[in-house]
Amino acid sequence: MKPFQIVPAISEFTDFSEFAKQEGLNEKDLIITNEYIYAPANEGLNLPCQTCFIEKYGTQEPTDVMIDAILDELKKIEFDRVIAIGGGSVMDISKLVSVASAEDTVDDLFAAPDAIVKRHKLYCLPTTCGTGSEVTCLVSVNRTRLGTKVGFGVPDMFADHAVLISGLLQSLPYKVFATSSIDAMVHALESYLSPNACEMSRMFSENALKLILSGWIKADREGGGEAWKKYAAQFQRGSNYAGIAFGYGGCAAVHALAYPLGGVHHVPHGQSNQMMFEAVMRKYKAKKPVGKINDLEELLSGILSCSPKDALEELYALLHRVLKCDALNEQGVTYDELPVYASTVIKTQQRLLNNNYVELTEEDVLEIYKSAF
Repeated sequence: MKPFQIVPAISEFTDFSEFAKQEGLNEKDLIITNEYIYAPANEGLNLPCQTCFIEKYGTQEPTDVMIDAILDELKKIEFDRVIAIGGGSVMDISKLVSVASAEDTVDDLFAAPDAIVKRHKLYCLPTTCGTGSEVTCLVSVNRTRLGTKVGFGVPDMFADHAVLISGLLQSLPYKVFATSSIDAMVHALESYLSPNACEMSRMFSENALKLILSGWIKADREGGGEAWKKYAAQFQRGSNYAGIAFGYGGCAAVHALAYPLGGVHHVPHGQSNQMMFEAVMRKYKAKKPVGKINDLEELLSGILSCSPKDALEELYALLHRVLKCDALNEQGVTYDELPVYASTVIKTQQRLLNNNYVELTEEDVLEIYKSAF
């Protein structure tokens, strides 16, 4: 069994100014973010840092073409530290920037992961409560030439510092909060069921589920909408715990089947996970009704105040209250695409499928897509 470890140092601040002052951000720092995030965070600070605003290079989740353009632009400047302020896209890009040489392209990095070495210190400041990317060494990129999103990770892509600033979540639109927190819940649940989990990683999975689900319940009871912001620190910590858990146990079929939806139809990552979640879980339950899934039901029943046999149905209902779940056809997916996606998943996502609660065949995957269609 591989050792369980938490690599980045983890710290918490109330607002960005506290962090900037403590770390002495200066002209040798490169901040990678979105301008709409950085402008209010930097207001009154006038930091001398260099900046890279990713929307200049693309507005969807990161592609190989987009990241190559960023790497090419950064050849023109010198910097010591990379400060990533944003969601999963910003952190994925920043991880690659922190290890890329002046000659590297995305294809180079994916082709030779064993040759990757850290070249810049990396600080990750999440502005959503979903990816947990601040504590993982994983990146996910839309490989346009492959027609799907592909992920990989090496130890040198871990951040040196994960910095949780709950104030950075306060400007999140509701849908971004919803999809990102759903992503974190899926991380926690998939890593809990993973055969590659250990007792310590499951401890983080369990606590992530407790934080996220209880936060949803409280916000729902208080009328939904902006009520979640009272619990921003709770959701952010839950996302962080889920990141630690899936960094060890791994994500599985929900993420694997969601990737073509993001790669081809540009469905936001958290939303595509929600669209696949219930169908995958129903297939798991049908194929292996007795096993670790019963421990999950017991855990969920305590959080959701229901019987274990009703726990998954209660979870699906809660998810629908957090965000209406679209069918695949509502996001432009056609029925003829489903066999293609099933084949692509089996061929390109074995890294994730190895973490499944139960083995899924290509026929199983196609049935899941059809049930979510």
